Amino acid sequence: MPTVDDILEQIGEFHFFQKQMFFLLCLLSAAFTPIYVGIVFLGFTPDHRCQSPGVAELSQRCGWSLAEELNYTVPGLGAADEAFLRQCMQYEVDWNQSALDCVDPLASLAANRSHLPLGPCQHGWVYDTPGSSIVTEFNLVCTNSWMLDLFQSAVNVGFFVGAVGIGYLADRFGRKLCFFVTILINAVSGVLMAVSPSYTWMLIFRLIQGLVSKAGWLIGYILITEFVGLGYRRTVGIFYQVAFTVGLLVLAGVAYALPHWRWLQFTVTLPNFCFLLYYWCIPESPRWLLSQNRSAKAMRVIQHIAKKNGKSMPASLQSLRADEEVVEKLNPSFLDLFRTPQIRKHTLILMYNWFTSSVLYQGLIMHTGLVGDNIYRDFFYSALMEFPSAIIIILTIDRVGRRYPWALSNLVAGAVCLASVFIPEALFRDKGSCVVWIRAVFLPSGLHWLKITAACLGRMGITMAFEIVCLVSAELYPTFIRNLGVLVCSSMCDIGGIITPFLVYRLTEVWLELPLVVFAVIGLVAGGLVLLLPETKGKALPESIEDAENMQRTRKNKEKMIYLQVKKPDHPLT
Repeated sequence: MPTVDDILEQIGEFHFFQKQMFFLLCLLSAAFTPIYVGIVFLGFTPDHRCQSPGVAELSQRCGWSLAEELNYTVPGLGAADEAFLRQCMQYEVDWNQSALDCVDPLASLAANRSHLPLGPCQHGWVYDTPGSSIVTEFNLVCTNSWMLDLFQSAVNVGFFVGAVGIGYLADRFGRKLCFFVTILINAVSGVLMAVSPSYTWMLIFRLIQGLVSKAGWLIGYILITEFVGLGYRRTVGIFYQVAFTVGLLVLAGVAYALPHWRWLQFTVTLPNFCFLLYYWCIPESPRWLLSQNRSAKAMRVIQHIAKKNGKSMPASLQSLRADEEVVEKLNPSFLDLFRTPQIRKHTLILMYNWFTSSVLYQGLIMHTGLVGDNIYRDFFYSALMEFPSAIIIILTIDRVGRRYPWALSNLVAGAVCLASVFIPEALFRDKGSCVVWIRAVFLPSGLHWLKITAACLGRMGITMAFEIVCLVSAELYPTFIRNLGVLVCSSMCDIGGIITPFLVYRLTEVWLELPLVVFAVIGLVAGGLVLLLPETKGKALPESIEDAENMQRTRKNKEKMIYLQVKKPDHPLT
């Protein structure tokens, strides 16, 4: 009986239908960006100081400039290590008393300002920004700064719960149904968040977005890999993730044009309503239908694909219905991910690598930070550094397979973290991200570029690992648990996202470079574990548990028969 891959060879592996699906789903991949990293702009924290009506009246009476007002009335001004004082504390002074002079008014109260009593802000804050964010609107600073952390944690908790729950539902009730339900909920909750009257409601709607958005993105990934033929599966998987990087660039531009968070949130949510029109364009996955013994509907989908591609159906497919009727309908279970030895090994290694990718990707960014005073420019340049990762994958994964580039990318990320620990602080002036690397390469000064280059190598290495783990996860599981397996394993990414801030900020209190040591160990272990997985290059997607269990053995057998087979190479997207 022919497999789906055999059928696609006859009716088109990447023709008009697949190209249309690929374009439509890449738009959805790019639209996921504002939810995953939108906190950079939605939760932007500008420089701020305590608001005081008395200071404002005195400044107006004396005709002070802004610089004079800050110099006379704000504690800790100009001291880099006293940001808390100038942002969260104020002099406990009655600014309305007539004894205050317009020239250094505090001199009449104390010879040394450090002797004046300080207290927390009583009347809110003044923010030095022309726009707005959830921080400036809901005053998520100083003693309330933990509420911004909670906002981001809620998204990651939603990612985790939604990926597991909706992943199960997608394997049980179909890709298409869950795909469009997640899009609808994401669109509605996104708009409601944009008009939220309070922090509590905003947090609730953000949590709901987290519950459905990542699951919808991963279902889109599963769909596109199941629609295309074997020769194009790797390419579309990589470019689906490249579309996410394109979304990073677009987000920077949109956020620059819309500096007010409510308008930004509303604008980036609108495309989700357009995605609902995909209902009439995207059919159910024929692979899933066959795994559920729904051969008649699978045949209609295959005929639709053949018609769209301008191909005729091969006569050998006429017996498909009768053969599939004797196959028992399979319902996915979480136990299926651990029931058999090979799938259990795949699941545990994939879970650890998803966790590693998240911790190192986010952790390296947090540890090095972004240098510069323009978050839009810095965000844009940092996103550009992810494109070389995709290019390297395309150039290598087709020749040497998945395992070795994947293992090497983890090993490089881990080794770079370890090497960074031993680079003396005196060798560089600026600690930062790849933004500084761009300047350092062309304008080197001393050896400060060394650690910056290491940071970029780490970022590129872990980005490669992130893209490959998503690709391989879909290739190691049989059809009836593929969606569940990918979403359960990727949920470890969300666990990593939740704990990474604590890893970075708490360990740096012990030793500044201690997080890098932890990242190095995690990355090096991940690289070693990857070598225990089977190679999936050139293999058909496993349709059953038996296929998945035999992947390691068939790899060895095929290596011996390589000269007896005609192997079809991967094709570029044309």
